[in-house]
Amino acid sequence: MTSSPNAQRLLDLIHSKEARAGVIGLGYVGLPLAMTIATSGFKVTGFDIDPGKIKAVEERKSYIEAVPDEILASTCDNGTFEATSDFSKLGDCDVIAICVPTPLTKYRDPDLSYVENTCRDIAETLRPGQLIVLESTTYPGTTDGIVKTILEKTGLKSAEDFFLGFSPEREDPGNRDFHTSTIPKVVAGDGPDAAELMTAFYGAVVKTVIPVSTTATAEAVKITENVFRAVNIALVNELKVVYEAMGIDIWEVVDAAKTKPFGYMPFYPGPGLGGHCIPIDPFYLTWKSKEYELPTRFIELAGQINTAMPRHVVGRLAEALDVHQGKALSRSKVLVLGLAYKKNVPDIRESPSLKLIELILERGGDVAFHDPYVAEIPKTREYSELMGMKSAVWTKDSIAGFDAVLVATDHDNIDYQQLADWSPLIIDTRNAFARRGISASHILKA
Repeated sequence: MTSSPNAQRLLDLIHSKEARAGVIGLGYVGLPLAMTIATSGFKVTGFDIDPGKIKAVEERKSYIEAVPDEILASTCDNGTFEATSDFSKLGDCDVIAICVPTPLTKYRDPDLSYVENTCRDIAETLRPGQLIVLESTTYPGTTDGIVKTILEKTGLKSAEDFFLGFSPEREDPGNRDFHTSTIPKVVAGDGPDAAELMTAFYGAVVKTVIPVSTTATAEAVKITENVFRAVNIALVNELKVVYEAMGIDIWEVVDAAKTKPFGYMPFYPGPGLGGHCIPIDPFYLTWKSKEYELPTRFIELAGQINTAMPRHVVGRLAEALDVHQGKALSRSKVLVLGLAYKKNVPDIRESPSLKLIELILERGGDVAFHDPYVAEIPKTREYSELMGMKSAVWTKDSIAGFDAVLVATDHDNIDYQQLADWSPLIIDTRNAFARRGISASHILKA
């Protein structure tokens, strides 16, 4: 039983599924969340500043692989989901989830401008009895220090008039084994009433809810998950470089090591980190730790190692061209295979492939890419000069026309045997060929 009349009214609305939810940001996190809420029996309004996304929803065309067209069409047609760019409708929502980007500045500092601007939009129509939830990944203390501060400038008080919570998104694009509704949801609230509301609302839309004591703790959970991955990937990337010099195959090492049934968890090397979380989130914690005058040497070193991998790979490419083709990189034509940051998805956010292309261009090489999921490079924050580059055609003549193919992303729908037959030199950063039992003297690992 809640202690506040405002909280009790909202709790009753949640239990009866009469509460209207709002989801701000209809991207890789927001749209799947909105669909999960809508298919659980709540009415949902999605908000986004991108008119293209609103138009796609109106046309019942999903732009996110995890959301089938049929599900989007069904929720729109039965009235449980609508999308708009009219943020004045936030006042109609009882529960509002913030799912906007939290990138880094060019100085590798947290950029919370999207969160701050969204909170100001919410403040315009904030009313008693609303639950505001931040889902965007951030450093511990953001919900209490930034979101709460902006919202309370309205004169309304958190835990009395409105309620505030944090629940970190855990989306994994392309993962068919886990979906929003089946991934355990960590939740926390600003005070007991908010905590109860968070548990009730998310408990109505996902299978498992994991309550924690404070919003800062919930924020730390997500940061910890991604720091764990970042530092372990950095470790195996460093081992790859060391073992490479010794003539040892890191992939064979990892495959043998993972047979140990305890005390070991396999991580795999690559050409660099990509995606919306792992290359970014650790820097949120290192930035925040400076407030406490505490070093984060391990995390920062991992960042340096992972950031250096694209340059290492291009160095290996240049060596291979010189030894096997007798050509300098500056006189070579290179195809980067895979633009997405991970296989079997069209997501290019923070993809190391973009950096690889940039580095090859810097060294005077002629470079193109092929990706069955990405037809053209869109505008990006850091690689605007690559915008408009189109995926090369997949034909024997086209592939054979490149001096080397650099495998950056190992999509499953690539014919690797065909590639091995057509290309004169292949640099494989993902062990894609060996895993398929394909080997040849012109296929090298990097």
